[in-house]
Amino acid sequence: MAEAVLVALGKIGNVLADEATKALLAKLSEKVSNLIDLDDKIEGIAKQLKTMNNVIQQIGTPYLADKVVKGWIGEVRKLAYHVEDVMDKYSYHSLHVEKGFLKKCLKGSHYVRVFSQIADEVVKIEKEIKQVIELKEQWLQPSQLVHDPLTEMERQRSQDSFPELVKDEDLIGIEDNRRMMTEWLYSDEMETTVITVSGMGGLGKTTLVTNVYEREKVNFQTSAWMVVSQTYTLDALLRKLLEKVTEQPSSPNIDRMDVHDLKEEIKRKLKDRKCLIVLDDVWNKEVYSQMRDAFHNSHASRVIITTRNNHVAAVAHSTRRIDLKPLGNAHAFELFCRRVFYIKKDHVYECPNHLMKTARSIVDRCQGLPLAILSIGGLLSSRPQTQYSWEQIFNQLSTELSNNDNLRAVLNLSYHDLSGDLRNCLLYCSLFPEDYPMSRESLVRLWVAEGFVCSKGNSTPEEVAEGNLMELIYRNMLEVKETDELGRVSTCTMHDIVRDLALCVASEEQFVCANDYATLIHMNKDVRRLSSCGWKGNTALKIKLPRLRTLVSVGAISSTPAMPFSLSSESNYLTVLELQDSEITEVPAWIGTLFNLRYIGLRRTKVRSLPDSVEKLSNLQTLDIKQTNIETLPKGIVKIKNLRHLLADRYADEKQSEFRYFIGIQAPKALPNMGELQTLETIQASKDLAEQLERMVQLRTLWIDNISSAECANIFTALSNMPLLSSLLLAGRDENEALCFESLQPMSTHLHKLIIRGKWAKGTLNCPIFRSHGENLKYLALSWCHLWEDEDPLGMLAPHLPNLTYLRLNNMRSANILVLSADSFPHLKSLTLKHMHNVNELKIIDGALPCIEGLYVVSLSKLDKVPQGIESLSSLKKLWLVGLHGGFKTQWDKNGMQQKMVHVQEVRV
Repeated sequence: MAEAVLVALGKIGNVLADEATKALLAKLSEKVSNLIDLDDKIEGIAKQLKTMNNVIQQIGTPYLADKVVKGWIGEVRKLAYHVEDVMDKYSYHSLHVEKGFLKKCLKGSHYVRVFSQIADEVVKIEKEIKQVIELKEQWLQPSQLVHDPLTEMERQRSQDSFPELVKDEDLIGIEDNRRMMTEWLYSDEMETTVITVSGMGGLGKTTLVTNVYEREKVNFQTSAWMVVSQTYTLDALLRKLLEKVTEQPSSPNIDRMDVHDLKEEIKRKLKDRKCLIVLDDVWNKEVYSQMRDAFHNSHASRVIITTRNNHVAAVAHSTRRIDLKPLGNAHAFELFCRRVFYIKKDHVYECPNHLMKTARSIVDRCQGLPLAILSIGGLLSSRPQTQYSWEQIFNQLSTELSNNDNLRAVLNLSYHDLSGDLRNCLLYCSLFPEDYPMSRESLVRLWVAEGFVCSKGNSTPEEVAEGNLMELIYRNMLEVKETDELGRVSTCTMHDIVRDLALCVASEEQFVCANDYATLIHMNKDVRRLSSCGWKGNTALKIKLPRLRTLVSVGAISSTPAMPFSLSSESNYLTVLELQDSEITEVPAWIGTLFNLRYIGLRRTKVRSLPDSVEKLSNLQTLDIKQTNIETLPKGIVKIKNLRHLLADRYADEKQSEFRYFIGIQAPKALPNMGELQTLETIQASKDLAEQLERMVQLRTLWIDNISSAECANIFTALSNMPLLSSLLLAGRDENEALCFESLQPMSTHLHKLIIRGKWAKGTLNCPIFRSHGENLKYLALSWCHLWEDEDPLGMLAPHLPNLTYLRLNNMRSANILVLSADSFPHLKSLTLKHMHNVNELKIIDGALPCIEGLYVVSLSKLDKVPQGIESLSSLKKLWLVGLHGGFKTQWDKNGMQQKMVHVQEVRV
């Protein structure tokens, strides 16, 4: 598809919205005639691109395998890339046109020459557009198009054919779900009840429901199985349903009925009847809402919906939803053996010992996806059962899976159901290595830098990008790995099979190239996005990639640390440079020539300084130099007025045992010049910091280090007036510097995350940040905040922080006995108590921590008793009781606690 068109259109929009450039062009056009109608021509190009994109959408999924169609879409893509390059050049030179600079520009010939060249490129683009239109008119007539066999293979299911019956013994790993669904069918509800089964394509949703349907439909007076296509029409669905409930073929009378008449007839047929209806593979949540009044009755009817989209799954009550997950290792291997080995011994399909290691590697690669296991198992069942033959298959497994017709047919539908911006976001994820935990915040910033999203209404581009991420998760194209204190995705991963598909599509569409080191030299010079993650190389590369826009080199290992920069040295349009965890040691000065650069990621590299030339990167949005060796920023950093995210601190103590284990950077003198900053981690406090912060009204996340007692009042007052502040870290100068929080009275109701490191002035727990703002806090981490001997932080905090989901107390002096009273912290999911050396007893009263999932009690050297009431924490999933008094383990065993805590998945004592 032509998702590149969307990016090009976004770049055109930015250019046409620049008033300063319009003024310049008006003056320049007095000298150069071809500039008179430049903006009009660009607007015309935008209209043509929009129309081409609409044509591609109209062609539709069934024809995407047609070679002529793919060739024409490729020409549209090339055209869009050309437009993007020219618009970036236009934007770059526009940035130099500032108030009071216009006359200076007009005196010389430079801007006349530059914009004349741009005008010439626009004329070339207009000629390319004419050629693309001529190709379409000549070769893309409907009668000439050929259907995609993979799409047709999957779409055949939307006809009246019924899924193949699956025997009970062939159901592996979903028996519990089958039992639960059967119970729901016969539950006490007298009204029509909806049951949904959701999950990514290939997990076995239809397999599960087919088995239940065939077993239980005899107990319902009427039953019907309907496969819902992506391009359904309501009247067609209702006609099909009417035919099934009447068990009669279509008649002229039915064909003449409209939607209202069809619903009334279905109601009449189903009146006083107990029904079982399955709507299989539903893509749109509107399907059920449009049909529901046709079969809702009060006779305990049941509707089962299978879907790949969690939005659709939400039409059922939360207690009637099944979210299918990939098979666990044991079930996955059992399914594989059933598919591959025909010799049955004692009712178990056995894998020969000489193939066991390779077989397990193959199954692991399928990551529990039944369709992938069955597909590759079918291939292996026809191959010789030799170690050599199987290792050959394993070495080619990614290719085998991505080329498997059945697998691609299922997953292609999920991909093509995405909008263009979502496809861009999904394909982009394939740049990262297998199983790589992709940070929500990083993905959002990368997508914004790439131009995949723009602001909508009052939403920032970052908020729109976060919505895209959630949509991909709802559609089961990405998987949640970790969530944060607000329940937001913290990190996510991409299923290996989905990644293989994405890489295949990305390669076909010249969107991403993720080749290994050895094949790089054969790459097309027009590659625009390159992943070199995990490369190991010994020689510097001299290959030129003039069209390169993105280089992701996460964790690249090379004896030539400058390899990423050698790859991008002539990539004038480079937009993203993500080198996190790679071995680079310095950043070359020529980086300042990369006018299009919007994202620099150097986290956890060995870089010691940034060149002064970074001040020329006027488009830069994100600079991530966390945990590098960089101590100061170039003075000119404040010239980057578009910078939105600055992440900069370094470890002073990687073991994190010292008070100041991380150190922030000194705040630039003209910090308020960077008025677009949303994220600032971490800056050191200074005498004039409060005054600077007063003008930083866009800040959402702010971390401040090295705060002295004398600076508290002014800094905290400035923080209190920030309207959008949501995440705040405050760290003292040293462990003896007492911080007073009386002036911290946030106006922002968004402030949910608070991290404090340092000694407290007496009475801190009575300050407004806890007493007045406490209900807004979800995440609280306190370190070195020493209390008095009679003060129990848990007892004092609980009444004022009812909505906390995360609480961490580290290196604190407090009362000897900590008590969690009944009803304390009703929403808390994670509690950490660490290095509280004077605590010798912990009491958990019945009713406390009703939602707790993780309890980590670490390095409480005087705690020698088993925490009272710990066995009552029924929701607990992880329990760590580590580094406690020497006699603690004896007490634990004596009280038989291991048996009392069997409901906890992970226990460390």
